[in-house]
Amino acid sequence: MSFPSDLEIAQAAPLKPLAEIADAAGIDRAFLEPYGKVAAKISLDAIPAMADRPKAKYVVVSAITPTPLGEGKTTTTVGLGQGFSHIGKKATIAIRQPSMGPTFGIKGGAAGGGYSQVIPMEEFNLHLTGDMHAVTAAHNMCAAMLDAHLFHGNELALDLHNITWRRVLDVNDRALRNITIGLGGRLDGVPRETGFDITAASEVMAALALCTGLMDLRARLGRIVVGYTKAGTPVTAEELKVAGSMAVILKEAIKPNLMQTLEGTPALVHTGPFGNIATGNSSIVADQIGIHTGDFLLTEAGFGADMGAERFFNIKCRYSGIEPDAAVLVATVRGLKAHSGKHKIVAGKPLPDAILEANPEEVHQGGDNLRKQLENMQIHGVTPVVAINVFPGDHDVDIAAIKEIAEEYGARAAVTTHFADGGAGASDLAHAVAEAAEEPSNFKVLYPDEMSLKDKIHTVATKVYGAGDVKYSAAANKSIELYEASGFGNLPVCIAKTHLSTSHDPKLKGAPKGFTLPVNEVRASVGAGFIYPLCGDMRTMPGLGRVPAAAVIDLDENGNIINLS
Repeated sequence: MSFPSDLEIAQAAPLKPLAEIADAAGIDRAFLEPYGKVAAKISLDAIPAMADRPKAKYVVVSAITPTPLGEGKTTTTVGLGQGFSHIGKKATIAIRQPSMGPTFGIKGGAAGGGYSQVIPMEEFNLHLTGDMHAVTAAHNMCAAMLDAHLFHGNELALDLHNITWRRVLDVNDRALRNITIGLGGRLDGVPRETGFDITAASEVMAALALCTGLMDLRARLGRIVVGYTKAGTPVTAEELKVAGSMAVILKEAIKPNLMQTLEGTPALVHTGPFGNIATGNSSIVADQIGIHTGDFLLTEAGFGADMGAERFFNIKCRYSGIEPDAAVLVATVRGLKAHSGKHKIVAGKPLPDAILEANPEEVHQGGDNLRKQLENMQIHGVTPVVAINVFPGDHDVDIAAIKEIAEEYGARAAVTTHFADGGAGASDLAHAVAEAAEEPSNFKVLYPDEMSLKDKIHTVATKVYGAGDVKYSAAANKSIELYEASGFGNLPVCIAKTHLSTSHDPKLKGAPKGFTLPVNEVRASVGAGFIYPLCGDMRTMPGLGRVPAAAVIDLDENGNIINLS
């Protein structure tokens, strides 16, 4: 008998009334704003109302550097959340809402998988409560006001060649990456070059994820820099007089969404900032609610620990003031073998036969990546637990090799089979995380606010990535000087680089050391609250493949969604 698809599992699952999910989390029903039967907004009034309750243990879930095989980080977050109920503990999970672009592209959705999913997966992966569309509208309202300002005389003296604000769309569309607008007659606007990013890459999305309340969001939107004058003076959304309207559009989107897992674990689904050029973490306001809902709050950080977890520690925790008690590092046998560099793996194609053979030596070789990511947890003073996400056919000797690596770093390790077995399969992992969270926390950010931008970049590059040095282009040097002169130097850094390596080069597997990190460009997300250096070619608008998921997703004769993955 074949294993059912994620969609088949999700569609067969009975849904509990959301009011019961809220009751289990201790969220007063008065704060729920239902969106149909499958999701509910939670009023931000819940934050002060719940503030005096005991705090849950705060746990971030990250992973080794991603491979085309997928390590199952979201699935592990969901499975672990369910697993706590099997050891007599209450947990809430907080995860991002996926972009519809990748859902209809190659990556698929992000609701988890197997018997560790957030349901209903169709709503989770598609429109949900409209937050993505609100971010799109708020962002594009700013763009429209900017171009109207140019058309009506450009009173703020914006340099047409130094306008940084583009438009966004929640669809993969490479044809919109670089466009020319304002063509036609005189009344059609000022011609200039610009382009589109995907909505997840919007600074508005990042600001929504990092704000601590509605008025904080309003202030962040006002600080957004849309471009510069020829003298290098930044021009903000506040000066365009559009920040207020943007905040109005986002008034409902700021409220976290309550959903549930297959086993009825509360799931807070909110915001979806890009993991390459933004934080790759769900919202602070969701965590402000979730931290008072039980024994554990689990939150997922995008990509590997050098990416999402580093940003969780140094950006999200810096702004939220909530300190983590433990961290989970997801690893797979196949993923570590891939990091040995001995296998050619292509997404969507069958695995090489050799990677399925028992080979603990190869696990140890690729295990350098796990070792580096364990170091990345520990340098922040957080106790890590290795979650060994086991696949059918994994060999005991290979699993033992992962445990040996964890032991080298004094870290706990637990086998988890949550994909096939749901929460019961994650009970050992839940025990290990509960033990780790009881240890004294020595959490610390890597650098202070007052450190220079170059020193912040150097700190992350050398301590987290393993670089030996950092090299700046002339343009990057100029931007850093401008940002520090403009008063932006106190912001944290969010280094945009490939997620496929701990370095800037996706071809460098394992844990490369001593390389020089090239900073080609430096941009400012002043409203969101960080500076992002670009180390490589970052695509902020994905394209569709030859046969994307959009070619097969459809409705059956009963109106049910099919082929969503």
